[in-house]
Amino acid sequence: MKILGIDTSTKIATIAVIDEEKLLGEYTLSQEMSHSENLIPMVKELLDNLHIKIEEIDLYGVAIGPGSFTGLRIGVAAVKSFAHLFQKPIVGVSTLEAMAYNLPHNKIVVPMIDARRDRVYTGVYSWENGILKKIKADDVVEMEQLLKELKFYETIAVNGDGSILHKDRLIQTLEDVKFSTMGQNVCKASSICELALIAYNKNELDDFYTLAPDYLRETQAQRELNERK
Repeated sequence: MKILGIDTSTKIATIAVIDEEKLLGEYTLSQEMSHSENLIPMVKELLDNLHIKIEEIDLYGVAIGPGSFTGLRIGVAAVKSFAHLFQKPIVGVSTLEAMAYNLPHNKIVVPMIDARRDRVYTGVYSWENGILKKIKADDVVEMEQLLKELKFYETIAVNGDGSILHKDRLIQTLEDVKFSTMGQNVCKASSICELALIAYNKNELDDFYTLAPDYLRETQAQRELNERK
């Protein structure tokens, strides 16, 4: 079984292919505002190098957010098109959950994506017997409030650009906080693939007609519409 994973929720575009035993290939490209131009060529190049045809992909996984509204729409639309065209199953994966999946040797993991205005997209995850569990739902949170909540945990591992932006405050406030290496600070498409496979084995699939990004906050267009009501 071959799984293709895609994430365009941040300025990093990443794609990967795995089978049920190993990572076959992964591409990561940091070029903000160019996902619409780079994504399909990246997919083609990776599959060509692996000598895999797109129709040979058995399962699609895609990051559904939170993150860049435009980036999310690009990635989700592409994967929905592939799944629909080839009639293959699809799984939407939380960007934050995939980031937490990067850090399997830590009990409490708190991924953070900068949401601007002193806020972060975040969730709290826990590793228990090799299984990643969500213990606080993904949300957009004021940094001050998040710091208060995190004081209750003894040791925390953090990753994401939000953890870099607020590094000094995290160190000052928390007793034991572990920061991630550069390579673990981004969502990895290989993590998307693995989480999609886990969901597939539980028969937790999404419908490619209805799968949509999870923005966690209103888009600018929605805010303007609500203000006019």
